Amino acid sequence: MDTLVQNFAVANLRRRPEVVETGGFVVGIDPGTTSPYINYATPLPGTRPTEADVAALIAVFRERGLKPRLEFAPNTAPEVAPALLAAGFTVEETHEYLVCTPETLTLPTAADGPTVEIPSQDEEFAAIDAALAESFGGAFAHSPEGIARLRRTQQNGGAVRFVRAPDGSCAGGASCSAPAVGTSELAGVGTRPEFRRQGIAGAVTAALTEAMFAQGAESVWLEYSGDGSRRVYEGVGFRPAGTRLYISLEG
Repeated sequence: MDTLVQNFAVANLRRRPEVVETGGFVVGIDPGTTSPYINYATPLPGTRPTEADVAALIAVFRERGLKPRLEFAPNTAPEVAPALLAAGFTVEETHEYLVCTPETLTLPTAADGPTVEIPSQDEEFAAIDAALAESFGGAFAHSPEGIARLRRTQQNGGAVRFVRAPDGSCAGGASCSAPAVGTSELAGVGTRPEFRRQGIAGAVTAALTEAMFAQGAESVWLEYSGDGSRRVYEGVGFRPAGTRLYISLEG
């Protein structure tokens, strides 16, 4: 599964508005933001970088005023992490990822559970972006660029789903990238604090996963941030499958 997830990461970064490929690395850049969580690189499976390759990679980021940062499945390119660490990179986190297949997907059955909706209006995309920003404690600022990325995700073959709050805003939501190489990444599952523990995350996750299977994906994968979220994802059919490394260069 690691190679499949890594090939997806490569394909997904190649969808960015600006793409630079150098020394076995693919750098995906969105000029609308300087966020290192949007602008980052990943290696091609099997990449064996030289010092010159790593220097060229760093230069791609520096020339654009961006923080050099990578996300990848380390087992698919074992020589990449040591080369980056030797160049001064430091590990941010190692995340376990979970995978769901059509055979393991379990859809919620409660009749009185949250109603999951598909956004279509500008105000709905704006409400989702605002809710996700609040859900993640401001780590991702609510912005016109964030709204545009959600709309682009849906327009380009991915999916966005949300649960409406009683006041008409968004209680929680998430998005899923368009399938590539047979799989799709589900990301940014967030619920505003006052609406947590109401089944929203599980309902949105299940709806997005079902939507990707309907579009031909053979699997959907995601990363989780804690035991609580892991239990939610496992409840709808996600299972542990591998790890991904986040690594960056400060200064």
